[in-house]
Amino acid sequence: MSKKEKPSATVPAVKANAGATQLFLNRELSQLAFNRRVLAQAEDPRIPLLERLRYLCIVSSNLDEFFEVRVASLLAQSRIDGDLHEPPVLEQASIECHRLIDDQYGILNRHVLPELAAAGIHLLRHQERNDAQRAWVKDFFEREVRPLLTPIGLDPAHPFPQVVNKSLNFIVELSGKDAFGRGTAIAILKAPRVLPRVIRLPDALSDNQGVELCLLSSVIHAHVADLFAGREVLAYSQFRVTRNSDLWVDEEEVKNLRQALQSELQSRQFGVAVRLEVAVNCPPHLSQFLLDQFSINRNRLYAVDGPVNMVRLSELIEHADQPALRFPVFTPKFPPQLAGGDQFAVLRKSDVLLHHPFQSFQPVVDFVRNAANDPNVLAIKQTIYRTGMNSDLMESLITAAQRGKEVTVVVELMARFDEEANINWADRLERVGAQVVYGVVGMKTHAKLALVIRREEGQLRYYAHLGTGNYHPTTTKLYTDFGMLTANVALAMEANEIFMHLTSLTKPKKLQHLWLAPFTLQKEFIRAIRNEAAIARAGRPARIIAKMNALLDESVIRALYAAGADGVKIDLIVRGACALRPGVPGLSENITVRSIVGRFLEHSRIFYFRNDLAHDVYLSSADWMNRNLFRRIEVAFPILDKALKKRIMSEGLMPYLKDNQNAWQLDGQGAYHRKRPTARQAAFSAQQFLMTRFGSAPAPDEPSAQATTGE
Repeated sequence: MSKKEKPSATVPAVKANAGATQLFLNRELSQLAFNRRVLAQAEDPRIPLLERLRYLCIVSSNLDEFFEVRVASLLAQSRIDGDLHEPPVLEQASIECHRLIDDQYGILNRHVLPELAAAGIHLLRHQERNDAQRAWVKDFFEREVRPLLTPIGLDPAHPFPQVVNKSLNFIVELSGKDAFGRGTAIAILKAPRVLPRVIRLPDALSDNQGVELCLLSSVIHAHVADLFAGREVLAYSQFRVTRNSDLWVDEEEVKNLRQALQSELQSRQFGVAVRLEVAVNCPPHLSQFLLDQFSINRNRLYAVDGPVNMVRLSELIEHADQPALRFPVFTPKFPPQLAGGDQFAVLRKSDVLLHHPFQSFQPVVDFVRNAANDPNVLAIKQTIYRTGMNSDLMESLITAAQRGKEVTVVVELMARFDEEANINWADRLERVGAQVVYGVVGMKTHAKLALVIRREEGQLRYYAHLGTGNYHPTTTKLYTDFGMLTANVALAMEANEIFMHLTSLTKPKKLQHLWLAPFTLQKEFIRAIRNEAAIARAGRPARIIAKMNALLDESVIRALYAAGADGVKIDLIVRGACALRPGVPGLSENITVRSIVGRFLEHSRIFYFRNDLAHDVYLSSADWMNRNLFRRIEVAFPILDKALKKRIMSEGLMPYLKDNQNAWQLDGQGAYHRKRPTARQAAFSAQQFLMTRFGSAPAPDEPSAQATTGE
């Protein structure tokens, strides 16, 4: 990245696809613009150094998924349409990806690694290691690495091997003849996936203070010639292939979705190749050889100045024991009203709003655990989208089933990249007698619902948890989300109706409070937007504030354009991709869009409609995307308590509209501009404000307090 491209600089414009209407910005280019904002964090000197490295790894992980899903999908659609040329948007996306990745490695090599070395964390190349370290590396190679390697010399009996998605590999060009007198010139070498990618060198061998490390790729590079006795290595390069990783099953044909997915997971590693990464010094004829092998267009070749698998540099962070180079520890606060008491008794008096990660997720875990152990609880029902490989909450559901309670779990097997974990949980739950269903064929169940039915004084009482985020023990510490524990009869009974709908597949009853996709959610959002427009046309104040991960649905965007034209003031907080063009004369003068990239991943979905001072507030699992509104099971739920409405406004919306530290403003051409305090403004970070508000945070004026994290 050039010197003039400081963190406060304008992020390059994301131009609309020339073939698309000028009403909308392009989804893929907007998604890449989000990664440009994340990358700016890696260059920000206010952020602790190891966290800046983590940002670089996050960008790589995001780009992996971008190619695995978005690029792969566009290419697949192009083939279905019979178009031999790549879609124009892919050409534009390729240009931006190359710029983004070049800047990413530039930041790594010119800033992050030198500054880490100055701080005593050295990532050594072969030529930088001393004699003792080279001897140790050679011994390590012989003991730990070489036995696991299987070089493949290519000939008719040794065809090009299967290359696993995103694995580290080497292509080697050899001179001379092989043991059988043949001139096999190319060999392929796979790096063992079981070995760490970052290796710590013994401290006793170091010439410097601090930690000295090397990459597995560097170890193999240093000794690749040892694998080909009697041959000269003319050239070699590491390489990595990214493949289409979207799973597909014919849901109308399969009889058991879980069994079909288990089979499909095996093929994910060998989907259609969509990107090739090689080292920057890879000879052109070798990179072309690989492109031909994988049938990849040359514009999806990335020659990188560093490790091709930058995601794995996150292992370096774990080797560095320097707290000053990390974010200060933040401990979520436990809600005082739930401390030490009967949770069900508390909920009978009032709803409890939880704001993660500023408040602990433990009350939700306790909610299910208490229900599992309570003899008065008869049934527990829950949706699971992402929960991870280890989960106390899931263990509690298993315990509840073992104790004879009616346990119903709607497990979404098609949650991308969590399919295997969810299959394992579904299997364990079924083995103990829980009723497990996989949602609705053709639609992902993305709603976040948990329901407990308890017998009290001879009657059944309903308790529910409704949320915006997943029941995942790790992400609840890293993502901002809201959840509500409630004993409100109307809300809880409607949640039960949704569970009945998901298990029986019958048409859901008309719900008075909850908005349910794909039936009413989009209609209700449009109705609420149009209601604000009608209020504005009548000459009364009208306001919409909405916070979400992505805004892409054209029907919602058109409704927002119309409402803004009628005089509704609209403020949107959209973390990632946004297709709406704000601030365009004659189209969207009354609409602003901003994105917050902070220490925590902004994940809450909040929708506020002024509605003549009724102040309607809804929380939801859904973004304003076509897939969420029409192809998923999603829920939006109202906040009925006035005090809780004020909390959501004061914690989830207003601070983000005030933020001038981690906020980026979107203009009508698709460019994002970083917000900065003016001469009359004090510096303000929404996330830091909330960390301080809930305690366990450093003082606001500390530089590290402005540090941020993205995904």
